[in-house]
Amino acid sequence: MISAFLSIALALQASASPALQHLHAGVEADKSGQLDSAAAEFQKAIDLDPKLAVAFVDLGEVFIEKRDYASAVPPLKHALELNANVEGGHQLLGYALLAQGYAGEAIPHLEKGNDESALGIALLEAGRLPEAVAVLQKALAKSPDDPDLLYYYGRAAGLLSKDVFDTLEARFPDSARAHQMMAQDYAALREVPSAEREFSEALRLRPQTAGLHLELGYLYARAQQWDKAAEQFRLETELQPGSAEAAYRLGEAEMQLGKFHEARISLERSEQLKHEMPETLYMLGKAASLDGDDALAQKSWLHVLSLEKDTPLAAQTHFGLAGVYRKEGKTAEADREMELFRQVQGNSGQTTDAPK
Repeated sequence: MISAFLSIALALQASASPALQHLHAGVEADKSGQLDSAAAEFQKAIDLDPKLAVAFVDLGEVFIEKRDYASAVPPLKHALELNANVEGGHQLLGYALLAQGYAGEAIPHLEKGNDESALGIALLEAGRLPEAVAVLQKALAKSPDDPDLLYYYGRAAGLLSKDVFDTLEARFPDSARAHQMMAQDYAALREVPSAEREFSEALRLRPQTAGLHLELGYLYARAQQWDKAAEQFRLETELQPGSAEAAYRLGEAEMQLGKFHEARISLERSEQLKHEMPETLYMLGKAASLDGDDALAQKSWLHVLSLEKDTPLAAQTHFGLAGVYRKEGKTAEADREMELFRQVQGNSGQTTDAPK
């Protein structure tokens, strides 16, 4: 739509120019949603003044508003022939072309129109993936809550990632990274034996690669093979002693194996490496409780509740604290925690009587 300044100018000049009178009438009709009337007025302005570029732009915009993109293209192209810098001309023409699937033709117009969102989409549709990712990332930084931009950015990044991995597989099929990539694909498909085989080959080729033992551990954990998972997480902690994630996963696996003292040590290490993690603190409290250290369990769980309120994890924590207080003979405190457990459980939509 033409600028507010131009609208005022048109109003002032309407009495002097019949073409501008119709242009002004078209602007007002468009504002009120009378698109057919607006198109008719803009056409009259064009008939009276065939060199009035802004009238062609406004006619094209009305067609876009009506989703008649094919009809929008000719007047917008003609507007740019009359005035290559007419306001909105390049941007609107880019929209109309992109909407019809002419992404490559739309790109230079969207570049001149400084529309990063539409430009990123056009680059994506044209298969120019690295550029699309970069442009959409910039657009998303300005509009982080736009679901369409999130979708297109995710799609562009995913396709670019696939291209890169296809190149990796084609050029370096026997490399550790190629086997790691294949393992990740098999893991996503829950094909445990195939994923295990590929992870093992990647480790054979590059045993010191950070993250490989962690990923293999995840695979075993999802398959409930906790002894194997624990071994891989332990190897990752040896390779990356500064990884809070590896220490946490090791503690989780040790919990599953009933090794509560070992789990407590691993989880304390994870908490030292990365503070204020509610999941780690909750698991540490559980391990400490099962290891007979109620003081540490209470301390850890109270810390969780300083970070979490009306969440499933908070509900589980209240339940755990109730058990600790009951063991200590603190009946009132235990009853209070059970009541809080029920309240939070109801607020968070849980339906079970006790946490898992």
